[in-house]
Amino acid sequence: MPDPRHLRVALARFADVRITLLHREDPGLRRELDEISRALCAMTGTATVDDALPAADAMLARSSRRRPAPAGAAAAAGMVTAA
Repeated sequence: MPDPRHLRVALARFADVRITLLHREDPGLRRELDEISRALCAMTGTATVDDALPAADAMLARSSRRRPAPAGAAAAAGMVTAA
C-alpha cells in the first residue's frame, strides 16, 4: 500500500486541477491531470482514474483504522474517564 500521505497529496492535487479545468481549459493543466491520474492508477493498482479514486479512498480508510491514535488523543476527545 502506498504511503497515505502521498496518496492524500495526489488526491488533493487531482481535485484542485480538475476543478481548475472546469473554469478554464489549459493544456499544461490537462497534462498535469493526466500525469496525476496515471500516478493514482499506479498507486492503487487500477487501470482507470474512475477505479483509482474509490480505491484510494478505501486504502486511506483502511490505513486510518490500522494506525493507533497519537498519545493523548483519546483523552483530548473525552474518551478516557478517570477511575
